[in-house]
Amino acid sequence: MNKRLFDIIFSIIAICLISPVLIIVPVLIKLDSSGGTLFKQERVGLSENPFFIYKFRSMVKNANKQGSYQTQINDMRITKIGKLLRKTSIDELPQLFNVLKGDMSIVGPRPNVFAQKELYTESEWQKRNSVLPGITGLAQALIRSSGSPNERTRLDLKYIDKQTVFYDMYIIALTVKQVLFKGNTN
Repeated sequence: MNKRLFDIIFSIIAICLISPVLIIVPVLIKLDSSGGTLFKQERVGLSENPFFIYKFRSMVKNANKQGSYQTQINDMRITKIGKLLRKTSIDELPQLFNVLKGDMSIVGPRPNVFAQKELYTESEWQKRNSVLPGITGLAQALIRSSGSPNERTRLDLKYIDKQTVFYDMYIIALTVKQVLFKGNTN
């Protein structure tokens, strides 16, 4: 099975299984804070093509005007429901639609904002953007958000060298384990 077919099948099955969550979460977001229920942000995709990533909104309205694109531990901009959404990675579920559109894959390096280019060497940046970005990746599966940018980059590049559908399934299993048993630090 090729990677794109795997992504489509996995996304459709996942959307069907989690459809109640996709209905309930927007209601909870609206009850918790003002603003829309989805967060949309331009990210870097395959071959440096920009695309808009979708997430459930986990921060206060206009959070981007109150701080950097990078969240901090105990970031005051994160809403009460947002803390739960981030800890469980439920905020990432709308990205299944990014996968169906072909902007993302289930597994790959997490998509950066263009401003993060300065964190990479030119060759790392090129290699990182030679594949579709993913909802999860080797860095998320192994170290979640606790690793340094250098550790995450090393794992992203390692994934690109080793990627297969079976490796993707292994990373998905590790990610589920991380989410269920360790949670997120942000």
